[in-house]
Amino acid sequence: MIPAGQTRYLSLPKEGWTEEAVRKELEALATMDHTRWEDGYVSGAVYSGEDELLKLQTEAYGKFTVANPIHPDVFPGVRKMEAEVVAMVLSLFNAPPGAAGVSTSGGTESILMAILSARQKAYHERGVTEPEIIIPETAHTAFRKAAEYFKIQLHLVSCPAPSYQVDVKRVARLINRNTIMLVGSAPNFPHGIIDDISALSKLALRKKIPLHVDCCLGSFLVPFLDKAGFDSQPFDFRLKGVTSISCDTHKYGFAPKGNSTVLYRTAELRAYQYFVDPSWSGGVYASPGIAGSRPGALIAACWASLMSVGEEGYLKSCTEIVGATKKLAEHIRSHPTLAQELEILGNPLVSVLAFQARGDLNIYDIADGMSSRGWHLNALQNPPAIHVAVTAPVAKNWERLASDLEGVVEEEREKERVRQVEALKMGGSSGKTGKQKAAGDTAALYGVAGSLPNKSVVVDLARGFLDLLYKA
Repeated sequence: MIPAGQTRYLSLPKEGWTEEAVRKELEALATMDHTRWEDGYVSGAVYSGEDELLKLQTEAYGKFTVANPIHPDVFPGVRKMEAEVVAMVLSLFNAPPGAAGVSTSGGTESILMAILSARQKAYHERGVTEPEIIIPETAHTAFRKAAEYFKIQLHLVSCPAPSYQVDVKRVARLINRNTIMLVGSAPNFPHGIIDDISALSKLALRKKIPLHVDCCLGSFLVPFLDKAGFDSQPFDFRLKGVTSISCDTHKYGFAPKGNSTVLYRTAELRAYQYFVDPSWSGGVYASPGIAGSRPGALIAACWASLMSVGEEGYLKSCTEIVGATKKLAEHIRSHPTLAQELEILGNPLVSVLAFQARGDLNIYDIADGMSSRGWHLNALQNPPAIHVAVTAPVAKNWERLASDLEGVVEEEREKERVRQVEALKMGGSSGKTGKQKAAGDTAALYGVAGSLPNKSVVVDLARGFLDLLYKA
């Protein structure tokens, strides 16, 4: 993981470095060879990157470096900013009077907290001791993490073609007295599809079960779709069955990483996620979420971002980012080669689109071809596909992405033609052998993972990868 020739620091220096030495090393680390997100070659990961906003965020961070919201009396400015960030996001999602929310470290924590709230509510109000949640199979894996952490039984519901939305009838059949939450995405991560939240809301109301809408990825885009003139679907608190929403301010809200929110229809629902210990020897202890101490500097940078961009700025970014996504989708659907070889999954309405191979080409070979041209895209499985999460940098570079995709698909078509000719020369009865051929690096992960009778080997590989991340 460490490039050759770089010094490794495995213990504290005997004497502290000078500021100049630290700055020099920081510069070297910042400029290590990496995928060029700055040039718009990375799907997702970095959502803004505008120089002026980055400078403002850095300045805001610097003013509150030591701030910790666990001490609101010591840092009242941070308390004020955090409350205002939550209020602004609640307003954006049309929260009713009495709604409440909490800021978190990211979408995963927001989802964990929403599920914890639902679990506690079910236990205290209905006596549920064996809780279950029902989620789309495309829902973010944080829901699976929460189920494992909190010992909750998880039911996965299919999202069949052609809509790739969750099968609401199947959701209804799975509901029982232990069900504590239903889930929908707006949109989901794999395919960028917004589930039928209206139908889920009606079901949740009828069964009197909380409904969580994961809007972490849609964040500050989905609320602006109508105003920007794009197609949209109901998804927020205007639907009476929606009881909680997760929204990442650090995605299309352009705040620094480490910022998200979880929103509740009522303050009573929020209270179920609180931790309060009145008998600890250190005094009464209360925290709104998982963390105790939290970085007030990140809250300040988030507040500065929202205030700097404003409603007009977010409307403009929605127009540009979603507009670029739709142009890319239309190009794939209309270009003679791409339309013949690729199929976009469902009807994505926001900033993510996914496509699979129609014929003999292997989609993971196409992913490897794009990687060789400097692109960092996301490979999917079940079904095998590639997705692009369009960000502000990618939106400015979508035509290059489309051009490179054309080139890679043409190259793969030629390779397939050669394979077919070779197969015929060797006496093969059919020239269609492309999907049976060994694939590239991407397929070595996803293709093999999808073909194994169980995932134990993949789990071991993934754990080994995580171990490597901490090898100094």
